Amino acid sequence: MPARSQVLPWPLKHREPSVNRPLLDAVTAYIEKQGGGQGLFPTAIEGFNIVRSFQSMMPMRNIYRPSLCVVLEGGKELHLGEQRLNYRTMECLVVSVGVPATGQIIEASEAAPYVGVMIDFDVATLREVLEQLDSPPAQAEASGPCAFVAKVDQPLADCILRLVRMLATPKAIPVLAPSIVREICFWLLSGPHGGELCKLALPESNIERVVRAVSMLHTNFADTLRVEQLAEIARMSPSSFHQHFKALTAMTPLQFQKQLRLLEARRLMVTQAVNVAEAAYRVGYESASQFSREYSRTFGIAPKQDALNQQRLHNAYASRTVPSAS
Repeated sequence: MPARSQVLPWPLKHREPSVNRPLLDAVTAYIEKQGGGQGLFPTAIEGFNIVRSFQSMMPMRNIYRPSLCVVLEGGKELHLGEQRLNYRTMECLVVSVGVPATGQIIEASEAAPYVGVMIDFDVATLREVLEQLDSPPAQAEASGPCAFVAKVDQPLADCILRLVRMLATPKAIPVLAPSIVREICFWLLSGPHGGELCKLALPESNIERVVRAVSMLHTNFADTLRVEQLAEIARMSPSSFHQHFKALTAMTPLQFQKQLRLLEARRLMVTQAVNVAEAAYRVGYESASQFSREYSRTFGIAPKQDALNQQRLHNAYASRTVPSAS
């Protein structure tokens, strides 16, 4: 018996994500009030920043802090080890551990610019919210990279909109902004990826132990640190620590430390006009030539030339300061 033909509906069910118009309009209005244009727009709410770009951007290596990165329009991509995470309109990236990674704006134009917001959060706030939940999320079984992509639902979008609108009333920020950040943590912990954040917030979990060592690396990246020393901080055997560390950060502890050193050296050269040799010394290198080799291998360009390029980018896109309360 011949198989029946199937008539597929048209258009096919691949709907483009819809823009949250009230939220996008509020963010755009804030940008225009700050003079318009593109780049990074810091706000008076600590840890809350806005980005707009009229064109796709080259990949940029940076340290991604624990944060929520929401795309209101356009698209962005994150490379974390071998993992590639794409997130577009009304999707978000959640990073649970401060980690070196490469980000790139991949969808942006004059007609439809990339617009996104970034909100920092800390483990202490997550833990406080988690302790108040009647039914904590089930923990994810396997350890995985410290970042994931999720849809932005209406409650989460409403929280962000309230933060944006609060910028017009600076006196309300210290009183009300912390409660909205806590609410954001609630919706993230209550969402489909709550188990991933739950592992980070629970005391004495394997992830939380590794995060202690990660914090030590962030604070003391210029020092000589042995894996055994980091494993002791995490209360793990060296082999178990190495395995969990790489699963979480997509790199070994030594690779992680080297990335922190090179990125801090770049920051010093770009924002403080430190020369190559001085930058190398400050981040823990004894040999400027070794530093230059590793820098060129990582970023694909000599440090002095890269610093000049990055200074131009910084002046064009990231030199704005937090607006005054007047």
